[in-house]
Amino acid sequence: MDPLKQLQEYGQSVWMDYLRRDFIVKGELSRMIDDDGIAGITTNPTIFEKAINESADYDEALTKLLDADPHIDAATVYEKLSVEDIRMAADILRPVYDRLRGGDGFVSIEVSPYLSRDTEGTIAEARRLWREVDRPNVMVKIPATAEGIPAIEACLGDGININITLMFSLAHYRAVAEAFLRGAARCPHPETLSSVASVFVSRIDTVIDRDLQSVRTPAALDLRGKIAIANAKVIYNEFRNIFDGERFAELRDRGVRVQRVLWGSTATKNPAYSDVLYVEELIGPQTINTMPLKTLSAFRDHGRVRGATVQDGLELAQAQLDSLRNLNIDLDAATEKLQQEGLAGFSASLDKLLNGISDKCRAVYG
Repeated sequence: MDPLKQLQEYGQSVWMDYLRRDFIVKGELSRMIDDDGIAGITTNPTIFEKAINESADYDEALTKLLDADPHIDAATVYEKLSVEDIRMAADILRPVYDRLRGGDGFVSIEVSPYLSRDTEGTIAEARRLWREVDRPNVMVKIPATAEGIPAIEACLGDGININITLMFSLAHYRAVAEAFLRGAARCPHPETLSSVASVFVSRIDTVIDRDLQSVRTPAALDLRGKIAIANAKVIYNEFRNIFDGERFAELRDRGVRVQRVLWGSTATKNPAYSDVLYVEELIGPQTINTMPLKTLSAFRDHGRVRGATVQDGLELAQAQLDSLRNLNIDLDAATEKLQQEGLAGFSASLDKLLNGISDKCRAVYG
């Protein structure tokens, strides 16, 4: 059996962190839904930058937009191209959404990273994108910044499906879960609401491993490659405490779905580690793993499904995080920095994307 499909036996959905026009129109997305059980898609400015700037897939659509309006700006071109992709992908995933009665089959589109420190701007853009895409199985991505948290609550209260992104720490998770509970309580029809809390994983090991390497004691070196998974397991335990507890009981009685945890950034960065490390160790009920194509292929080829691994070894995970503190390595400071770097990275990708679109427009119209 395809290991990707085996994950479903333990309550985990497989989403794909990738989207591109030819991937949709040539039928590859449909094939992976059928063969691998792909049940959702996530996107971001970096994914679209590579798709649009590094291929000819969008040249025909771009030319049509320019023929209709030679003065169209790059930001409008990007939105029109990306929204079209999102709609097509959402329509292909719609049977999954319908079969599971809204439990899966989503495609995510991201609010501009330029708005990450603008609460009201984020709310306005999320509402506009929700109306523009006009599909029940779309999720709008909002980052878990201090300014993003009230925007998340407001949009959920409006009944907009939200994918909260750039979460790295337990503190980020708690703030997001609280925003979901408040927003869902305000929503007129919360039974139709879907939301995921996207926790980024591998980047934590990239940063913390450098700190551990600099300490160089045996205890420090033994923690390399373990902190990201330990952090994720502690976050998952908090998820269970919140959504299995009394706080969520009233909303559950109203038909509200839990806000699932989504593991993002699950491609292994360190070649010394297994290329499926962050998939095999984070399997569990009511979770999602969104993988880039390379990680999907690797797990299909040699991934092992050993059960609900994210529920195993919680005491060890907590002990590992305690050991990190005893080494005077500040995980909270590291995760705050990672969030800032993530925002900067997405903004840089959007800059590059818009510049690339402008270059393509000049090449067509001079």
